[in-house]
Amino acid sequence: MKYSNLLVAAATALALSGCFSLPAGPAGPQGATGDTGATGYTGAKGNTGATGYTGATGSTGATGGAGATGDTGATGYTGATGSTGATGYTGATGNTGNTGATGRTGAKGSTTGDTLIVVPAR
Repeated sequence: MKYSNLLVAAATALALSGCFSLPAGPAGPQGATGDTGATGYTGAKGNTGATGYTGATGSTGATGGAGATGDTGATGYTGATGSTGATGYTGATGNTGNTGATGRTGAKGSTTGDTLIVVPAR
């Protein structure tokens, strides 16, 4: 049992040691900084090639002339107008007959002064 009591005491001490925190110790010395490697050289820059020339611009061809305008044909003549035929003879007008003798008017009657009513026919 001796060992079991020791084990219980060690486990309890270990469990309680997590509840306490101690201050941190002083910082250690800083390590030496390593050397930087040498920088390599950049190669020389090549020259740019010469620019080629642009060819000459070609000429524009001549413009063709306009064709001649044709003549207008002559205007034809209008035929002559025909004559009008002669007017035919109209027959003679007959003589006017004589007027008969004028008759005589009878004697005039006398009026009585009565009123006369004329009824038109239907």
